Amino acid sequence: MKDNKRMTLVDYSHALTVGEVARRAGVAVSTLHFYETQGLIESWRTSGNQRRYHRSVLRLIAVIRIAQRVGIPLADIKARLDAKPRGKPVSTADWSELSRDWQRDLDERITLLTRLRDQLASCIGCGCLSISDCPLRNPGDRAAEFGAGARIADL
Repeated sequence: MKDNKRMTLVDYSHALTVGEVARRAGVAVSTLHFYETQGLIESWRTSGNQRRYHRSVLRLIAVIRIAQRVGIPLADIKARLDAKPRGKPVSTADWSELSRDWQRDLDERITLLTRLRDQLASCIGCGCLSISDCPLRNPGDRAAEFGAGARIADL
């Protein structure tokens, strides 16, 4: 068991093998290993050094995959899940809170992407990406404060 700030309660009677979790969750075994190294899910080892997972990890993986599918970065997923107690399945209330937070994040990203889409045509027209009035690479002519030269990449 890992030394986390959160206590993990393990119910060994509901243990699933890595293959069972991968098959039931619809992910590759390597994905489970990756999620584990990122601290998103946990397993324990049997006396024969085989990984075992509590079956509640299936719901947790579903939450992670849904969040990834809508574009939430793994670091954000982890941060939100870290605020939840380990050792119990993700509840309906947990999902409501997570999805509300992610909806706010997505709304902000949609606003930014819409603005980008609407301003993109003026950028394509110039082709250089460094004109002083470029709303995408140099909004408000921020590059002017750095002086002349090719400094746009530093912004």
